[in-house]
Amino acid sequence: MILTIDIGNTNITLGVFNGDDLVFTSRLATDTRRTEDQYALELRNIFVLHECSKSEIEGAIISSVVPHVGALMSRAVEILFGYAPMMLCPGIKTGLNIKIDNPAQLGADLAAGAVAAMTKYSLPCIIFDLGTATTVSVVDREGGFLGGAIAAGPSTTLEALATKTAQLPFIDIEAPKSVIGSNTVDCMKSGIVFGTASMLEGMASRIEKILGEEATLIATGGLAGTIVSKCERKIILDDNLLLDGLRIIYNKNKNCIR
Repeated sequence: MILTIDIGNTNITLGVFNGDDLVFTSRLATDTRRTEDQYALELRNIFVLHECSKSEIEGAIISSVVPHVGALMSRAVEILFGYAPMMLCPGIKTGLNIKIDNPAQLGADLAAGAVAAMTKYSLPCIIFDLGTATTVSVVDREGGFLGGAIAAGPSTTLEALATKTAQLPFIDIEAPKSVIGSNTVDCMKSGIVFGTASMLEGMASRIEKILGEEATLIATGGLAGTIVSKCERKIILDDNLLLDGLRIIYNKNKNCIR
């Protein structure tokens, strides 16, 4: 079995795979104040919770958009398992033909998502990752990573509204009964949920005009389910896309690390 760890700005998502099968997933809060020992303790407790022996784990891979936490988690894995994990960084084989201006700048999370998408779905594809930021990744028919777009994520938008205005509150991010809100809270819900859904569909249409063909649309991330359920176009919801990508990348590189 292998351990996959995706470190985002808000959450850390863990997945344990037995071959291609996902055994369990778990989430931690991303916290730069924790120490490597604290992360090691949390990892150990998660394995106990899921009744999975750490002796069954033959390897681990980490992708991180928070370098400091990535380093802490790498050391935590080494403390707990006795070996350093693979880090998804430039030089790791992914199978992607990265066509952006500086391939070394491609985020590890975007690379993992693209690798999984091109393995699991038909190309071309557009991947929406709805986290702290909403990222858009475009992979062409030949498996080339063309680039994409970055916007504020739904929770980041809500935080900006609630902290930068005098009368708008923090709310739960969920769809209102109608796109036309009849009170402040429903108006905010509509703007965040339906507004984000419309953005995804609008970006997809604009990108498809450039590609010259329809693309497979895929969404992942913590709020993807809430948003995709209100989209009028078919968008595949894949909660474990990045973990699958890490599994695939680990298997491409495992013979090179030991």
